[in-house]
Amino acid sequence: MSQPVGTLPNQVTGDLYAEVQTFYARQMRRVDALDIEGFADTFTEDGEVVHAGGQRQRGREEMIAGMRANLPRYRDIAVRHWFGHLIIETDAADPDLLRVSYYTLVTQTDREGKVNFQPTFTVEDELVRRDGRLLTRSRVIHRDSPAEPPAAS
Repeated sequence: MSQPVGTLPNQVTGDLYAEVQTFYARQMRRVDALDIEGFADTFTEDGEVVHAGGQRQRGREEMIAGMRANLPRYRDIAVRHWFGHLIIETDAADPDLLRVSYYTLVTQTDREGKVNFQPTFTVEDELVRRDGRLLTRSRVIHRDSPAEPPAAS
């Protein structure tokens, strides 16, 4: 499904943008290092992930179980998640809520150094600030597909 391009009514500060980028860098380094518990700890207790195929995981324990079940897929490869083109939106009614949309690319490198690129995705997150710390409350992952060209006039 093709994702629409949004417009940003308010620009966030450079400090907030850097904070969100740093949050994702730390979150993804945990998952790439297969630190399952550490990755799950970057979500709220009741956080949820909706994967591109429709599978939904709610809560840290369900996330951890799902990731453990997938560990054999990552034998003999190094996985890296690359995020870019972040759009960060604040919520006027809730200063502790951020809506973030971004593109992601996942690479897998084998022992010989061969790199395999996975399909690209557009991700929509809700981040919340709890006790001064950003956490992911909700993540919805959309697999990218070509947009329909505009109809000829």
